Amino acid sequence: MRRRVAPDSSAMVAGGGGGAATEAELQEQVQLFSAISNGEDLGPFVRRVFASGRPESLLSSLRHFSRSKELEIEDVCKAHYQDFIRAVDDLRSLLSDVDSLKSALADSNAALQSAAGPLLASLDAYLEARSVAANLSAAHDAARLCARLFALLARANEHLAADHLYLALRAVAAAERDLLPSAPHPTIRRMLIRLIPAIRAHAERKISKEFSDWMVQIRVASRHLGQIAIGRASAARQREEELRARQRQAEEQGLLRSGSAASTPTLRDQTYSLRVEEDDDWAGDDADDLAAAASAAASDGGAPCLDLTPLYRAYHIHKTLGLEERFRRYYFENRKLQLTSDFQVSSLTPFLESHQTFFAQIAGFFIVEDRILRTGGGLIARPDVDALWEIAVSKMVSVLEDQFSRMQTANHLLLIKDYVSLLGVTLHRYRYAVDPLLDVLSKHRDKYHDLLLSDCRRQVSEAVAADKFEQMLMKKEYEYSMNVLSFQIQTSDITPAFPYVAPFSSSVPDLCRISRSFIEDSVSFMSHGGHLDIYPIVKKYLERLLGEVVDGSILRLIESGGLGVSQAMQVAANMAVLERACDFLFRHAAQLSGIPLRIAEKGRREFPLKKSRDATGQLLLGLLKKKIDDFMMLTDSISWLADSPPPSGNEYSNEVIIYLETLVSTAQQILPIQVLRRVLQGVLSHISDKIMGLFLSDVVKRFNSNAVMGIDIDLKMFESFAENQSHLYSDSDDYSANELKLALLEARQLINLLLSNNPESFLNAVIRERSYNKLDHKKVVTITEKFRESSDRLFGTFGTRGAKQNPKQKSLDALIKRLRDAS
Repeated sequence: MRRRVAPDSSAMVAGGGGGAATEAELQEQVQLFSAISNGEDLGPFVRRVFASGRPESLLSSLRHFSRSKELEIEDVCKAHYQDFIRAVDDLRSLLSDVDSLKSALADSNAALQSAAGPLLASLDAYLEARSVAANLSAAHDAARLCARLFALLARANEHLAADHLYLALRAVAAAERDLLPSAPHPTIRRMLIRLIPAIRAHAERKISKEFSDWMVQIRVASRHLGQIAIGRASAARQREEELRARQRQAEEQGLLRSGSAASTPTLRDQTYSLRVEEDDDWAGDDADDLAAAASAAASDGGAPCLDLTPLYRAYHIHKTLGLEERFRRYYFENRKLQLTSDFQVSSLTPFLESHQTFFAQIAGFFIVEDRILRTGGGLIARPDVDALWEIAVSKMVSVLEDQFSRMQTANHLLLIKDYVSLLGVTLHRYRYAVDPLLDVLSKHRDKYHDLLLSDCRRQVSEAVAADKFEQMLMKKEYEYSMNVLSFQIQTSDITPAFPYVAPFSSSVPDLCRISRSFIEDSVSFMSHGGHLDIYPIVKKYLERLLGEVVDGSILRLIESGGLGVSQAMQVAANMAVLERACDFLFRHAAQLSGIPLRIAEKGRREFPLKKSRDATGQLLLGLLKKKIDDFMMLTDSISWLADSPPPSGNEYSNEVIIYLETLVSTAQQILPIQVLRRVLQGVLSHISDKIMGLFLSDVVKRFNSNAVMGIDIDLKMFESFAENQSHLYSDSDDYSANELKLALLEARQLINLLLSNNPESFLNAVIRERSYNKLDHKKVVTITEKFRESSDRLFGTFGTRGAKQNPKQKSLDALIKRLRDAS
């Protein structure tokens, strides 16, 4: 293609405008021609010439431009004419070649058509046959697919009829997966789309109903399982307590030596190791609990049996349906609601009667949950079980707090505590945290013991009130074993002859039995409650029982003032026996608590009945003093200015000696020697005080040496009595019969002073310290002022007025004067 050559604008302007054109017009023509050559819009040029009123110039310029283009075209045609002619010639020659080629092609086509006609007919027949074969194959495949589909559906119907839901769902799933996409007919496809969800919905409804029935049955089975598991824990505890009882019996019989105590494991060690073994073999215990429940169900046709198959079947079916997570939530929520309903405590039935069923239901619930956790294939997770357990613990703690706050009987509280502790032992084997339950039991420990102390206070008061405080008679050996040996209060290992009169009254074994029962109840409450060392706690409450209840009851008896001398003596004898009984009670508490006796001996305190023992001694001594005071009233018959001393002492002394000898012979049979010593010493000291009181009393205005010699005879009788009691000190190296005589020392020193030939020697400090150290100089002044020698009568005869004064009386007068000056 030839390139277009732009016209020479200056030439066209020069040729068209001539010399008449101005420079401006030339410039406008150049711009116009340039715009036309470039194909630009000529509107501005037209508006400008019309605006200036000279359109002729524009038309002249356009004509000039047209003529110049025509000339240019002409020049171009002239330049290319030869080439065009040659091209036309080439086309003419080519046309003849094309005609010859067309003829050849027509001939070839005719030949091909005549040769390919039969082949095309054969090809059409082949294509038709292949189409028929494809249709037959498709029909065969469709028939085979239908046969397989109907076989699966028939199998699914059989499984549904046989209640084999899982197999039916598998058949339906296979049909949906393999056959539904390639269903041969839309009708069959629509049928499958409608029936497959219906079959799944039917399976879901049926398995949900079975699961609902299982939820109803599992409550009864769980309660039965809980009762069996707690019963097995109770049997294990009973075996353990029997083992402890045998060991205590062996210790009491002396079969366990202190030398082997270090190498022999203590009961606490045995208990602890037993618990460790249970913890290590907790899965086996689960199997044992289930086996025991199954055995009980087999032996009792009406007992429910734990069967988790419906649950696992329902879980498996839901998993097959793709509803695994929904079933998990559904199971958890239903079990949670079931647990909540188990917490309902009937207000119509006392909790004491329903507590076993209540706790057995909860125990069985969590045993089942533990089993499902370990064998359910992920049906429930550990956090879910822990959440349920926290809810259960919180509710059980609330129920226990409420019920314990209402109970006013220690035995009822103990029964519930025992069952709760068994529940804790049972569920502890399944790794449940039971510490909150044990904390509740520990929290109400004080209330239980307060109730127990209240019961014991009533029993002790009744036992003390029923006692006549007479020596207890035992006719048979079993009575001796029951009342003496069982509390280790015997004084000899030799069995006495029967009938046997005990040195104590009937209240002593009664108090021992009450105290022993208190210890056993206290240990029973404290045991299996999470405390490893319960002896200090049991000891504290035992000391409260002895110090507050028993001691208080005996003190009230003493303060009532209704006891005579023989009864007070019997109470004092009882206190000595109770002191040995208290040692036994503390040892018994230590044995039941599972600690060695040597450890219990280290922490032994003083006698807890010390107040009542001291009060009993004071009462007995006071009664004896009162009796002595009655005899001392006979001193009114003493002649203080007698002409001669009584040959066998005064009447009161004989009566007192007879009474004291009778008292000693009786007291020796029941009173301990040390108590009898204290009593006799107090009585003789009181006699000494009464003799001193006689000389100091206002009734005695004057007395002479004959009266003093009579009192001296009385004192010698009392001192002889004291010496005759030397057998009471045969077992003591620190005391002797002189101890009793020392109780009469003040009266003896006074009599010695009054009978002395030189009473003025009392003023000598050495002699006074050696011979008159018990005498008070004020009393000596008062008494010596009343003393007159027998020859120095108040109204003597005229023959004796001028006689020389008695030297002894002179010495007494000097003594009196010196003592007055000193005071």
